[in-house]
Amino acid sequence: ARRSLASPVVSGVLCPCGSPRAAGAGPGTGTEGGSGGGSSGSCGRSLCEASEQDRRLRALFQKLDVNRDGALCIHDLAVGLGRLGLHRTELDLLKIVKAGDKDLDGQLDFEEFVHYLQDHEKKLRLVFKSLDKKNDGRIDAQEIVQSLRDLGVKISEQQAEKILKSMDKNGTMTIDWNEWRDYHLLHPVENIPEIILYWKHSTIFDVGENLTVPDEFTVEERQTGMWWRHLVAGGGAGAVSRTCTAPLDRLKVLMQVHASRSNNMCIIGGFTQMIREGGTRSLWRGNGINVLKIAPESAIKFMAYEQIKRFIGTDQEMLRIHERLLAGSLAGAIAQSSIYPMEVLKTRMALRKTGQYSGMLDCAKNILSKEGMAAFYKGYIPNMLGIIPYAGIDLAVYETLKNTWLQRYAVNSADPGVFVLLACGTISSTCGQLASYPLALVRTRMQAQASVEGAPEVTMRGLFKHILKTEGAFGLYRGLAPNFMKVIPAVSISYVVYENLKMTLGVESR
Repeated sequence: ARRSLASPVVSGVLCPCGSPRAAGAGPGTGTEGGSGGGSSGSCGRSLCEASEQDRRLRALFQKLDVNRDGALCIHDLAVGLGRLGLHRTELDLLKIVKAGDKDLDGQLDFEEFVHYLQDHEKKLRLVFKSLDKKNDGRIDAQEIVQSLRDLGVKISEQQAEKILKSMDKNGTMTIDWNEWRDYHLLHPVENIPEIILYWKHSTIFDVGENLTVPDEFTVEERQTGMWWRHLVAGGGAGAVSRTCTAPLDRLKVLMQVHASRSNNMCIIGGFTQMIREGGTRSLWRGNGINVLKIAPESAIKFMAYEQIKRFIGTDQEMLRIHERLLAGSLAGAIAQSSIYPMEVLKTRMALRKTGQYSGMLDCAKNILSKEGMAAFYKGYIPNMLGIIPYAGIDLAVYETLKNTWLQRYAVNSADPGVFVLLACGTISSTCGQLASYPLALVRTRMQAQASVEGAPEVTMRGLFKHILKTEGAFGLYRGLAPNFMKVIPAVSISYVVYENLKMTLGVESR
């Protein structure tokens, strides 16, 4: 009853010709389904002119602009929406302002208000289409139960009917697009689970550098135990992916440490040299410790990430991008600090000659007795410094590609498909590695320096200067070719294994 006052106002905003939508028409009907971006609305008629739309948007804006100052603050929204029968909490109103406030002045001017409505309605349309399993333009209780089950949330049909009743204005126990849009358009729905589910990122893709920002898990995923299944599936996928691409990873390490102007190691020559020195099995040197460190690193990073989220004190279930970057980088630093001796061991094991060590424990004992405990933290500083450019650029590029796809190509569903996911993951990981590669190379050389007996102690700054002086900027990118060669197979293999392990562990997927 209290929502009926708002319906004519909100319904007229994005389809301003006033003609009714076709009965049962879903959000995908017509050109853009009323997203506010074109000259014709879901009615399909040319009467929806931009000027008329602008007039109606301004009329709504003026209704909400209680103090007539040309901008909507939280107080304006509270009073204005209340007059329209839309009662929102202060937290809800704060979220609306934050979502649309581009110039960060704490209020929405007319342009920001229009942009918020159009962007928000498009997201709502995607979710409506995804929930509408029968594709009949209406959502019923069974479809809500099924959609939430896909997200790992189990509810009864009675609970689903309660959800329906809160939105159903005509008593049909189904929700059409108009009811769905009217209910949610001026209500903040952030990080819509439907979109998040399709765009899971960091637990799927493993390119051998575990510096990515951890995935977000919903409250329901944490309560139902789905989170650990995702982590186990991601860990298993990483183990298979790293093992399959281990020869390229070892070649990268050898080129980072030994290649120079005088010793120009190529890919074929590097593989030939490895096989000649230790046989085919030598191609996998260092892979054992590289796989073993996945479990402790992932677990520590996940736990640290959750604690840092609480420390940040956000009241949102999902963090915004800059908060994710901060929490993810700190969690990555904590995890890397905890398992860093294993990183040094991995480098030493990859560089060892035949018969030098009998195994990982022998290598660790040898380092401890000859070089002391400090040797296990050589290269620690460039490694820590590399986390921010890698995680930041990886996350930023992935989010940019994701949002670009959603805005340009998502019409009927938020599902990008496997190819788009793999392409976005590959491009973002490649950009992240490219940005942090010089630091990764210096870290590897510092980890390896004592493997050459009598080698002088070097610092990060000294090593950078030496490489630039003797080899130029190109010297900071030795081993980049095999590193990039492994990205596409690593991402592809980890995705396939991840999906299969999810099914084995009982994580329902679309």
